[in-house]
Amino acid sequence: MSMQKLSREDTVQLLEILRKRFEKNMHRHKDLQWSKIEARLETNPEKLWSLNAMEETGGEPDVIAYDTKNDAYVFYDCSPESPKGRRSICYDQEALDSRKQNKPKNSAMGMASEMGIELLNESQYRDLQKTGKFDAKTSSWVLTPTTIRALGGAIYGDWRYGQVFIYHNGAESYYAARGFRGWLKV
Repeated sequence: MSMQKLSREDTVQLLEILRKRFEKNMHRHKDLQWSKIEARLETNPEKLWSLNAMEETGGEPDVIAYDTKNDAYVFYDCSPESPKGRRSICYDQEALDSRKQNKPKNSAMGMASEMGIELLNESQYRDLQKTGKFDAKTSSWVLTPTTIRALGGAIYGDWRYGQVFIYHNGAESYYAARGFRGWLKV
């Protein structure tokens, strides 16, 4: 990904959206202070660009944790349902290339790379679900272990019947209600 930057006006607007979401959802980040996060964001324009891409595709990114080992704030997509701007996509480029008819426009891994973010893995997806109920009507592709992907599959998760479920599907499949959730360290 080349160095992407937002205009000053877009930066101010995005920071305001993120601040309001941060303050509204303190249960996700009880011991963190917005002023420190904002200062970090302002010195990382490429990360702001990625957060803006998450926001524009409906991800509603929010701070989930502070990684003390790497001195980084961790943002996850926190939209109630899988982000609308990232649905109807297969898992990765190999899956996209394998489709001969009715190809989706993109793949989860491809979009994530273009946005400068990563897909949540199964553990991260389960951790996100501890902060609320996500994907009660949709599902989200999850970073798939290479052993599963080598056999043609990919995994996804959702929230049903009061718990998190992780399922499998062919990596080339795509559905109007399945997208992906990403994360980013700043």
